[in-house]
Amino acid sequence: MRLPHLAFALLLALATPAAAEDRNPAIEGVIQSQIEAFLADDFETAFTFASPMIQRGFGTSERFGQMVRQGYPMVWRPADVQYLDVETRGPFDYQKVLITDGNGVPHVLEYQMIEGGGSYQINGVRILQASALGA
Repeated sequence: MRLPHLAFALLLALATPAAAEDRNPAIEGVIQSQIEAFLADDFETAFTFASPMIQRGFGTSERFGQMVRQGYPMVWRPADVQYLDVETRGPFDYQKVLITDGNGVPHVLEYQMIEGGGSYQINGVRILQASALGA
């Protein structure tokens, strides 16, 4: 009986928005701009926020868009986006994001960000946790 309560408490802890000193508006802006491009089905623009490594790996914005639609539907069509903590590990910054999908299911994702040429780029995204809460 306690396991569901523990899972819910963990989700709430992860979902608490980061304090101002734990935020990076430049990183959040890049991620938000890509999400806005996805919402408009503008995969060409969304692709420009990806790092050169990601762009080389997919080759075209069409292939990139197909991967996002199939593998990250919560990113393609989020109902809500909340930026959590950001952490530097080695040469990368990692931004945690709580995305609630259209069915009300929360997902915690970690964006690996690189800085180059005076701006950040998305170098990868992984799903840290998906909850059955609200499903």
